[in-house]
Amino acid sequence: MKRTGFFFFCFFFLALFKVNAQDYVLMPENFFSHKGDKLNLHLITANQFIKQDELRYDASKTSKFMAYVGSKRADLMIVAKDSATPIVSFQLENEGLVQLEMIRKSITDEIERDDFLKILDDEGLIKESEKAKNGSKDSFREKYTWYLKSLVEVDKNSGKYFDKPLNDEYEIILKDNPYRGHYGDDIIAAINLKGKPLVNATVVLYVRTATGDVFAQKLSSDKEGLIYFKLSREGIYFLRTVHMEPSIDKNADFETWMASYTFAFSSSSEMPNTYREFGFGNKH
Repeated sequence: MKRTGFFFFCFFFLALFKVNAQDYVLMPENFFSHKGDKLNLHLITANQFIKQDELRYDASKTSKFMAYVGSKRADLMIVAKDSATPIVSFQLENEGLVQLEMIRKSITDEIERDDFLKILDDEGLIKESEKAKNGSKDSFREKYTWYLKSLVEVDKNSGKYFDKPLNDEYEIILKDNPYRGHYGDDIIAAINLKGKPLVNATVVLYVRTATGDVFAQKLSSDKEGLIYFKLSREGIYFLRTVHMEPSIDKNADFETWMASYTFAFSSSSEMPNTYREFGFGNKH
């Protein structure tokens, strides 16, 4: 049996990064699949890549939900059913890389001053934090939108187009194919905001191994909006980034864009399927 991708993981506390914002994560049950298999895709919330909850599909909170196989695309909102968990299941009919994408509809929340300042500090948004602290507002209205991606291999690690922008307002774009990588290989990713490279974007890379250990690395995009990291160990790789600006929408004080990307790396012929073994699915 060729590589059966693992889902993940046990609890492990990361003292290095105090990220309080809730992350939305697309998580396939198998990152390494075969033609004819059914791809079951989960949507979870996480904090520091530790699962908090599993969500059911909700069309009313989804503005885009797509699968890309090479140059072909499929609108998953047509086949996804409300309240379904996994959020979608479909048969893999082609070999190669499959990129999955979801955009959550924007939400505006009113957050008390102290809680909002803590979020800004924990996210390392120094400029925004100073601006908020110098004001006199008792609460802040934050408009935020999540952009999610995941990359899956089906029999072959060949595939194009995954490295092209999808023209989302905020997105992470892998410029290298991690499924062709080896230990120590460099991976480059681009961070785009409104179609342009974002300079000095803060990105946190988490790697979760089959043993349940989590390794974290803080990255910053260069003048071309690029980040660089290595395939340092086998596991699930999770990139997450947050960008905030004063809002031009009169109904919000700040606008926040959040993006995440998951993929897996293995140098061996098999990987354990730990989705159930680590307690993140129905064991029966």
